[in-house]
Amino acid sequence: MTEIRVWKAGRLEPMPIRELPEPPSSVHLLGPTVFLVALGVGIGESYIWPRLVLVFGPGIRWLFLVGVSLQAVVMLEMARYAMATGESIFSGAARVAKPLMWFFFATAILVYIWPGHLSAGASALEQVTGIPWVVSACIGLLLVGVAFTLAKVIYNLLEKVLSLLIGLLVVGTAVVASMVGNLSDLTGTLTGMLHFGYFPEAAMSATWFPILVGAIAFAGPSGMQQMWYTLHLRDKGAGMGAHIPRIRGLRHADEEEAMPSRGFMFDTDDPDELRKWKGWRRWVTFDALLLFWGITMLVTISFTVLAQSAARENPDVRHLIESDRREAALSAMSDTFSAAGGPMLGSVFLGFIALIGLNATLGLFDSFSRGQADMTYHFVPGAQRFRMSHLYAAFLWGLIIFAIVILLFGPAHGPDAILDTLAFLSAFAMGAYCVVLLLVNNRMLPKPIRPNLLINLIIGFGAVFYLGMLFYCLFNYGVVVS
Repeated sequence: MTEIRVWKAGRLEPMPIRELPEPPSSVHLLGPTVFLVALGVGIGESYIWPRLVLVFGPGIRWLFLVGVSLQAVVMLEMARYAMATGESIFSGAARVAKPLMWFFFATAILVYIWPGHLSAGASALEQVTGIPWVVSACIGLLLVGVAFTLAKVIYNLLEKVLSLLIGLLVVGTAVVASMVGNLSDLTGTLTGMLHFGYFPEAAMSATWFPILVGAIAFAGPSGMQQMWYTLHLRDKGAGMGAHIPRIRGLRHADEEEAMPSRGFMFDTDDPDELRKWKGWRRWVTFDALLLFWGITMLVTISFTVLAQSAARENPDVRHLIESDRREAALSAMSDTFSAAGGPMLGSVFLGFIALIGLNATLGLFDSFSRGQADMTYHFVPGAQRFRMSHLYAAFLWGLIIFAIVILLFGPAHGPDAILDTLAFLSAFAMGAYCVVLLLVNNRMLPKPIRPNLLINLIIGFGAVFYLGMLFYCLFNYGVVVS
């Protein structure tokens, strides 16, 4: 009888050795990055960074370049563990120490149950259609639940829908920016990214420094969004994720294969397996650089040009943007574009804001439910009596029902008294997952596929930056990052 070879990692069940699938072509149009883009391209890209450019000038954008580039490296390191094992980074954290995983489980519930993205998008939609934002938001939530419930494979549905919506957002904002902006706006926005070291004295104030730190930290996805990406990689069948069944909609739950209790590892001593591994790394690197880094950068450039154009045409817009009256500023920008190019142009701008809210809601609801279901299935005693699809549906509909109740009776972003705590937890999670990445990828993976010194230094810098700046803002200014 042939002995089953395994890779022992941490104190959890060892991973059986399986064959790594052949990698696809590196150049591709669709990938799990669409989930990160949907979650990452939000108010930071459409409002906060344009606002900082108006206050401090285009030279401040070099900090955005640093932030989004750091996020791209984090994304690649999240992918390293997920593609090598077929496990989520939550399981990797549990292999190091289970309390680490439970911290992320609790943080997700505290931070991500509030339907703030949806309410912002629905508010913009109300200005275009006249439909009360609470009505459209509640209807949208129910439609999301029904669509996810009826889908045969949830990942397939979401990848197609988000790819279409993000394509509309990228192309649409670029077209409108080219219509209302000028070459000077674009040139300043682009060259500002190379103004390394520029840091105006006013940025060190108690008003602006926490905002600036938060903007850098949340350049792209924030909080736990990078961790959820590992689950989308698995359902995409990336690397060893090909050996893990995909989550199905509740209607098709009975078709789901049994979920293994652990992931798998490939033979890192086999040159052919390492050849395939390098192919998968090229595939995900293309995803990170072009689809994630490129799209996030392009959308932010477009919105920065739009903000500069609106502020030049209407001084009131500049005042509203600088004073942090976000909803009023976005409405004023819409009015300015209507005056410059007709009512349709103003409505299109608000449509983009609504689209950002929809993208974020679809990505967030799926990611939250997927992450909580994964941790529950593997680490809550007795949970494996249920299928993963059942647990996913339970978290999804629980989130939808809670969101509807909050939209009808409470503040969408959460009670004001706990907003700072939630912001702290979100930023703290980013520093924490950098530490987890260093531990997981350097201790739980075989040596031939561990990250090199440069990558470890970059991730270590991320941990120091996120945690260091968070506590600096807290103790020096009495506030968390904004």
